[in-house]
Amino acid sequence: MSGSLRYGINRPISIAWPTEADRQRNIELEKFLIDSSLYPSKEEDAEREKVTEYLDLIVKAWVKQLTCLRGYTDQMVEDANAVILTFGSYRLGAHGPGADIDALCVGPSYVSRKEDFFIILHGVLAKMEEVSELQAIPNAHVPVMKFKFQGISVDLLYASISLLVVPEDIDISHISVLNVIDKQTVQSLNGCWVADQILKHIPNVENFRTTLRCLKFWAKRRGIYSNANGFLGGVNWALLVARVCQLYPNAIPSMLVSRFFRVYTQWRWPNPVMMCPIEMGELGFSVWDPRKNPKDRSHRMPIITPAYHCMNSSYKVSLGTLQVMTEQFQCGNRICEEIELGKAEWSALFEHYPFFEAYENYLQVDIVAADADDLLTWKGWVESRFRQLTLKIEQDTNGLLQCHPYPNKYIDPSKPCPNSAFFWGLSRKEVGTSKECQQFDFQGTVKNFRRGIDNYRVRREGRDIYFSYVCRRHLPSFVFPDGYKWHRPSRHFNEQSGKPCEDVKMCQSCSSERQLKRKKEHEIKEVRPDKSVKQAFISSEVPQPVSPGMTTEDPTNNSEVMSSGGHLVSEKGESE
Repeated sequence: MSGSLRYGINRPISIAWPTEADRQRNIELEKFLIDSSLYPSKEEDAEREKVTEYLDLIVKAWVKQLTCLRGYTDQMVEDANAVILTFGSYRLGAHGPGADIDALCVGPSYVSRKEDFFIILHGVLAKMEEVSELQAIPNAHVPVMKFKFQGISVDLLYASISLLVVPEDIDISHISVLNVIDKQTVQSLNGCWVADQILKHIPNVENFRTTLRCLKFWAKRRGIYSNANGFLGGVNWALLVARVCQLYPNAIPSMLVSRFFRVYTQWRWPNPVMMCPIEMGELGFSVWDPRKNPKDRSHRMPIITPAYHCMNSSYKVSLGTLQVMTEQFQCGNRICEEIELGKAEWSALFEHYPFFEAYENYLQVDIVAADADDLLTWKGWVESRFRQLTLKIEQDTNGLLQCHPYPNKYIDPSKPCPNSAFFWGLSRKEVGTSKECQQFDFQGTVKNFRRGIDNYRVRREGRDIYFSYVCRRHLPSFVFPDGYKWHRPSRHFNEQSGKPCEDVKMCQSCSSERQLKRKKEHEIKEVRPDKSVKQAFISSEVPQPVSPGMTTEDPTNNSEVMSSGGHLVSEKGESE
């Protein structure tokens, strides 16, 4: 590659080609990915292709039916058309086994989203035996229908463009299809545009795909793959990886993974990550611009989409979740340095994050419903508000409480009804040299969150949500593999000294033993429960102060976590 060639907004950091050692590490990385079953089989890909083709036939028949019912001419009925386009990891070619299909239905101007898509097409799908777990979310930021088709998960969006007849080979990037369309249509089309622009602006597609597959797997193992919880989702990780590919155009995946952590460990947020200059466009929709838009100035980790209308794809990231991700980037960077020195293997990078050993206190949220189908709908609504809960906790404690949402969901087998359980890790931040006990009152925070949840329009009998504060030693057994509570994760050792490697000392992936050592060195007092008080559930009723000795409604739990005023208290249980 010529030294003058550039990808993105500036010149590459390095145009170095891989060394023999890089190639050997790449072989080892590829083997690890294969052994970890990160590639779908040919049979799985063939099934996904069939599902996509079947959906295409369904929407074509749906549009023809609507055209006929509305009295259009026979020629219009014959020409009536809709097409299915894919986006996301499936379109990028970086999907794994069991991955869902992100699909966009492009229809003519006279077929609406509100009635035709979410009512009529929804009804068509609901009657099909191949379709299960059908869920319409018309009020989402990007309106979507979620369902499983022959067991394969599908997220289906709709875009009604400004054409009476949709060509089979439509080019949705052409400006003619964008006239007189609303913002939701632009947002629905944006997924396809972004995927196309990513593939267009990277130097090597196969290296990008392998690296993205690798980093998504790492993020899921480390508990930071979740857009809804304020971390990063698929498109965010794709954009971060694509930018690193631009900065190291001749690098192979083993190099790109290492450079990924090197770049983002040193990145000075909130400086934005951009693959290309921001386009202002001709349709008048606002683009990301912190100079003009006050909201854009508050973004913690801007990752800008490369297609019109250019926007921050990671606006849900909070100060707390950014801190968690930064720590994980640092941990990944140090382990990659060890791998390059021959002191660690790739498996060390992908160890599971021991979330339930990292904190002394946890917030548990249990969502219940009368049946499995109802739980799917109810849980989807509550999950969409989780980011607000995290932000409220951060705000109501003036940023003094670290609140770490964990994306994994669990099922409590002791409950008689369908349920899902979610957890947040809680720890007090040290402020200066102060060691004074700090109490945090969650009564108002939970009350306000409940009020937002209760605004859900369709509230059915059996639906409820419970909040409880749980200390680590009283975590329910169902969050641990095989119900075994105190599983100790494997430790990353320095091969020369035989001691825990210093590179992971500051990472929250360290074992409980190292966490206690760090707390001792820095004299940090973690928030711990009052030993005289039992766990209390806060249900749909207004939260009440918890009196000493009150027990939980669930007899299987006996966590001692709240003072009589509903406060979390210090290690000595000294409630003020």
